[in-house]
Amino acid sequence: MTDLGKIDREFFEQRIAPNLGASRDDVVIGPTHGVDFGVLDIGGQALVTATDPLSILPALGFERAARFALDLVLADVAVSGVAPSHLSICFTLPETMTDDEFATVWETIHGECRDLGVSVVTGHTARYSDLSHPWVGAATAMGVGEHDTVVRPDGARVGDRLLLTTGPAVEAVGLLSTLFGDDLDLPADVIADAQDRLDEVYAVRDALTAAASGPVTAMHDVTEGGLAGALNEMAAGADARFVVDREAVPVRPGVAEVCERLELDPWAMTSCGSLVIAVDPDAVDAVQTALEDRGTVVADIGRVESGSGVTVDGERLEHPRTDPSWAAYAELARE
Repeated sequence: MTDLGKIDREFFEQRIAPNLGASRDDVVIGPTHGVDFGVLDIGGQALVTATDPLSILPALGFERAARFALDLVLADVAVSGVAPSHLSICFTLPETMTDDEFATVWETIHGECRDLGVSVVTGHTARYSDLSHPWVGAATAMGVGEHDTVVRPDGARVGDRLLLTTGPAVEAVGLLSTLFGDDLDLPADVIADAQDRLDEVYAVRDALTAAASGPVTAMHDVTEGGLAGALNEMAAGADARFVVDREAVPVRPGVAEVCERLELDPWAMTSCGSLVIAVDPDAVDAVQTALEDRGTVVADIGRVESGSGVTVDGERLEHPRTDPSWAAYAELARE
């Protein structure tokens, strides 16, 4: 198992995958390393579901932190192309969190859920001792759709084009510069650009927009393991080769400078808000236009070929075993 962050594929396959409780015929997609969601068959319809921890960082402001935490949970359903519709949420709050602070979090979640058509159906809220921010609980998102509309994570096909929204390391750079900007020894305008990246870490609406504009054959959010991880996981699931042009990959303002300062590889760093999307070649223009109309940065970065793995400018790109963001947070917090 990796020291920090998500477990690696080896641990998952050895310890988790063989031990999944009862075998049921209604499980269409079960737990799979690198896959964002599961699917159940309920009376002929697809119930798409995903579970994630809730991270509330007070330094972001409780309203902003709550919106960020919620989008991360809902995005794992939205990348299926099925709109999230229901939410089960559990809060295990630290004693230091006041009633007013929690009220801000909850009212923000309520407002965003209302706007997205998501209903909270059950949950648990309590304070406990020996807990601290940012990890304050977990949530399960659900969405109901037709089976033939589900965008499977392993659905990329030879000939598809690969689109990327936003770009690598946006989330990690936005958080690091907001939490530790004074420690980075970078010009004020660079820090400001880097901090602005947190306004781009929302993927739910982009995922649904892309799916509606397709056909989209596969979609994956760029979380732990970064762009390198997302590309490798999608290619492995599709049993295909992803061929990527490095120059085509968008790099948002402040990202390169912060990563260089911290000696971090931006392609290995978590970037919630970024999506890798495999698209039928005939639909590339329609998907790009729909995303750009939302104000989302999107680029055509490559293609799907027969073979295996990921190549960037002709060189093999490996899946990073660990996400360097976690070590960077820990080191800066100690300083």
